[in-house]
Amino acid sequence: MSPARSYAKTLLLLLFLVTGTQLWAGPPFQTDDPEPVEPGHFEFYQFGMVSSTPVETDPTGPAFEFNWGALPNLQLHIIVPFGATIPSNNPIYLPGGVGRTAYGLTDTETGAKIRLVQETKHRPQIGIYPMFELPTGSYSSGLGVGKVWYKMPVWVQKSWGEWTTYGGAGYQIVPQTQYRNFFYTGWLLQRNLGKKLTLGGEVFSHRKEGFATPQTQASTLVDLGGMYYFKNPGLQLLFAYGHSVAGQTENYAYLGLYQTWGGKSDKGTGFLARMFSAHGRE
Repeated sequence: MSPARSYAKTLLLLLFLVTGTQLWAGPPFQTDDPEPVEPGHFEFYQFGMVSSTPVETDPTGPAFEFNWGALPNLQLHIIVPFGATIPSNNPIYLPGGVGRTAYGLTDTETGAKIRLVQETKHRPQIGIYPMFELPTGSYSSGLGVGKVWYKMPVWVQKSWGEWTTYGGAGYQIVPQTQYRNFFYTGWLLQRNLGKKLTLGGEVFSHRKEGFATPQTQASTLVDLGGMYYFKNPGLQLLFAYGHSVAGQTENYAYLGLYQTWGGKSDKGTGFLARMFSAHGRE
């Protein structure tokens, strides 16, 4: 049996063995969901991650993500990451994978998750998650793109009983030399294992990202991960690891602490509050 087929069977076995009732979405996976943070709630992640190919390794950490449920069906988002670039400097990958190792602040991510359609018994919820990547990292050191770049994904989610599944596709625009615009897509299935542990698995695929990145060729990965719930309400440990099953050899890993707080509130004033609330009506 090939390693890819064995890995896929292991993923399916894990997904069908777990049980539970609580569902969650987003990090530590690469696939995201359309469900914004509830109004008046906050999310904070402290995490590290690694994306690597034979061309280059890009570890990230420490990194800090903050999400705020600003209005019904609207979440505001920011990530401030520190990270490194470690090129292989192997001539077989030219013109990619060349340069010196560097560490520092990388590009800052801002965005807004907007739910356009609420989930019902027979209808999935649908949302968009436009993001603007600000050039806070050093371009000369390979820590940033040097220009504002963009992501525009569309995500769909449906839950039934103790299961949930979500996924979608997006397009990334990077207007810089040796970077490419490209499509990406992912889909995930998850379920709980008791009250303390959630497990899930995803298939995530992207096209070529450019010679200034580790992902100089297209790749499809299978990632396994989950969340451990501490006794302290709202505090969880997130973890994931994945490896390519097609295309360029690629590894993905994520480890982080997640905390959420705030009181449920659907209050909002003015035109924006009324507009976003309208999307949630049956």
